[in-house]
Amino acid sequence: MGLPKGHTNNKLGRPKGTPNKITAELREQFKQLLENNLDKMQNDIDQLDSKDRLKVMLELSKFVIPTLKATEFKQDIGHTIEPIIFQFKD
Repeated sequence: MGLPKGHTNNKLGRPKGTPNKITAELREQFKQLLENNLDKMQNDIDQLDSKDRLKVMLELSKFVIPTLKATEFKQDIGHTIEPIIFQFKD
């Protein structure tokens, strides 16, 4: 049948919650790549049309600002207001 979730017979394995070494190394290398090319990226973004520049900024913001979850709002009178969802089209 197998072991319950979260249990292992490999006592030498990575402890729960310990980050993967390769993932941590890749994140650090990617961080260095971005930091070393910020001026170039800014220059490239500045050369875009305003519509494309806004699209790039919105896409990049997903990695910095958490995405909010749509929620329902109910009034005292029992009516439900549907959430407004904005979608940008190309």
